[in-house]
Amino acid sequence: MKKLLLTSIAGFALATSSALAADMAIKAPPPAPLPVTSWTGCYVSAGWGYGMLDDERSGSDPTRPTSTSAAKGWLGVFGGGCDYQFNGSPIGPIVIGAFADYDPMNITGNFGDPFNDTHHGTQTERDAWYAGARAGVLITPKLLTYIDGGWTEARIDQINIVTAAGAPVDGGLYLPSENPTGWFIGGGTEYAFTWLPINGLFWKTEYRFASYDSYDQHYIHPTFIGASIVHNSTDVQTITTSLVWRFNWTGH
Repeated sequence: MKKLLLTSIAGFALATSSALAADMAIKAPPPAPLPVTSWTGCYVSAGWGYGMLDDERSGSDPTRPTSTSAAKGWLGVFGGGCDYQFNGSPIGPIVIGAFADYDPMNITGNFGDPFNDTHHGTQTERDAWYAGARAGVLITPKLLTYIDGGWTEARIDQINIVTAAGAPVDGGLYLPSENPTGWFIGGGTEYAFTWLPINGLFWKTEYRFASYDSYDQHYIHPTFIGASIVHNSTDVQTITTSLVWRFNWTGH
């Protein structure tokens, strides 16, 4: 009788412990959810790229034909901005934002004097500012494709006019530096490097077209300002790639 009682107690204890273990496994708290991906926040960026300048010019002498020149070269890209993500759109999450960029550059080419075919100079775009807005769609939580546009200002260096042999014309004739303003439009992609140990790092690639308002330049000599005027119309195309760091990235 005593053996039967002990056997029953042991069996009951074993069954109870098994049931409690199973119950504890079922009622264990679920793991914490992963953070929701959000592009809302601010960022800074830095990179490099390549640019091409096209300049169409004519002189105040109507008998002279219009001429064009091309320049090309490398540039840097430094900027920052802020984005906001809207969810619930039928085409997917939408990201809109505002930004500003500063691009130091050395886009250089030959400048042909529209008044004398034997005279020329070197035309260089030294830098440009951009300020604008962008809007895009998240193809995946980590990949944004966007378009942008806004205002821009460039700096064109002084152009020293020289002869075919490279000698200064009239001892130092030149066209002064200019800061034309205009508009730009562009587009690109931005991708989150979530597999890196540094949180909030992105890679952005963009094409941009800038069109500047026409501007006039007077020839200048150390002792006089010439009556002849050069009319310029300038467009610039750039393609850039940049690393972007977002301050409060919550993706995974």
